Amino acid sequence: MNEENLNASPLVQQTVVTEPPPVIDEAPPGDPPRGTIAEWTVTILLLLFGTTTLIQAFVIPTGSMEDTLLIGDHLLVDKLAYAPSGPVSRLLLPYSAVKRGDIIVFRYPVDIRQTFVKRVVGIPGDRIRIENKQVSINGVKVNEPYKYHKTDYMDSYRDNFPGDPNVQLYEPADVMLREHVKTGEIVVPDKAYFAMGDNRDSSLDSRYWGFVPRDNIIGKPLIIYWSYDAPTEHLASPTIGFDHLKDLAFNFFRKTRWKRTFMLIRGYPVK
Repeated sequence: MNEENLNASPLVQQTVVTEPPPVIDEAPPGDPPRGTIAEWTVTILLLLFGTTTLIQAFVIPTGSMEDTLLIGDHLLVDKLAYAPSGPVSRLLLPYSAVKRGDIIVFRYPVDIRQTFVKRVVGIPGDRIRIENKQVSINGVKVNEPYKYHKTDYMDSYRDNFPGDPNVQLYEPADVMLREHVKTGEIVVPDKAYFAMGDNRDSSLDSRYWGFVPRDNIIGKPLIIYWSYDAPTEHLASPTIGFDHLKDLAFNFFRKTRWKRTFMLIRGYPVK
């Protein structure tokens, strides 16, 4: 299984944050959704005036979100996306609630010093079940065009969930299975989310470490500002190693994925 443990991009030093973001509440359900124009407006504003309070840079070091996000994608994360809206700010900035299908960046519940990116599969109150790799939410099979299955075999726990674990789970997942399973389904509690990687067969996600607390969510990936075909070992460290510098010096133009430059990252509405 791949951990999608994001590292603050060493190429954008000013975006490294040493303190966690403040605890924030859900945006009211009546808030208007983001449109394409609003997304680009916010993107431009953040690029022009962004600080560590508004925007943060990360690099993808592993493959749990393939093929949506690739190893070597350098992202800018919008930390305003899920911020609470006030009486004036809600008219100026398109805040939104966390929705099914959103891609989120969050502090890993098992170790908040690490930062992960996954896709939201279940929101509070949802009933989730996986049968033969097919996700059902509230009794309805879900269409997930973004997911990939890259293994041919069935895993008794990973692909038929919830069930009896065949690997050692982290404690929050044990609690999830003990306290939040009803009639063979996981029931997502209040102020929590069930998240999974798009590379569904190779993702260390909520199946193995439990729910994402609302307070752990940092924001949503906004744009890929650069994508470079580098191996995980070059990207796993928060600093640039000699091997990575050498690779960049000799292969920058050839290994840069130019078609992914300035690609907006969007969620997929899951009904």
